[in-house]
Amino acid sequence: MIAAAPDPVTERPRQMRVVLTFAAATGLLGRGLAAGLGMAGLPVLLPVLVFLAAAGLAGAALWQHYPHDRLGLCNLATLLRLALAAAVASAVLQPEGTGWAVAGLAAAALLTDGVDGWLARRSGLRSRFGGQFDMEVDAGLGLALALFALTAGKAGPWVLGLGVLRYLWILAGRVFPWLTKDLPESLRRKAVCVLQIGALLALATPPVTGPLALAIGLTALALLLWSFAVDAAWLWRRRP
Repeated sequence: MIAAAPDPVTERPRQMRVVLTFAAATGLLGRGLAAGLGMAGLPVLLPVLVFLAAAGLAGAALWQHYPHDRLGLCNLATLLRLALAAAVASAVLQPEGTGWAVAGLAAAALLTDGVDGWLARRSGLRSRFGGQFDMEVDAGLGLALALFALTAGKAGPWVLGLGVLRYLWILAGRVFPWLTKDLPESLRRKAVCVLQIGALLALATPPVTGPLALAIGLTALALLLWSFAVDAAWLWRRRP
């Protein structure tokens, strides 16, 4: 069961400890990200700023909505995936010769996806914040990989569909409020997300080009569109 939101007055000291832990982990990962990308000769400033900005937004949400008295390895795993996604974003500005590095970073990120949920359940630290944090980091990783596939010449502009559908859904929710309602947990949605990232990972590797890249990318895009359509239909049937 997901814990209820904490009382905004009595829980502030506890929340402060959690947020400070999150901030310390963010600082360490940010420093490691800068050092790692510097050694790899990739642009450093953009990914570090992206990581710190995204982590700052997550920290604000943590302060407002996190119900537990400790951060837990689950949220640290998601934060690590955010750092890996930012590292992928660095290659967008310098795609030449970075395909294997991007694929390796994406593979590491993919390995942490699912681990954070398992850790949250095992430690009793499930929360709406954790689920949202996980989903937004997945969306950011998908966008970074899609941009890399485009700038590396692995696919045409259509590949951005694999990275922007989540954000288009959010924008559509501004026009159609029924799209903002909560969706039930879905193995189908999680599986398609893994396939989406896996397909983008494959597109990043140097051997995947031409018709093979087109087939992999379009198949993943079709599955992603289908998954969003299923969710939209479910919400449509339950709209006020």
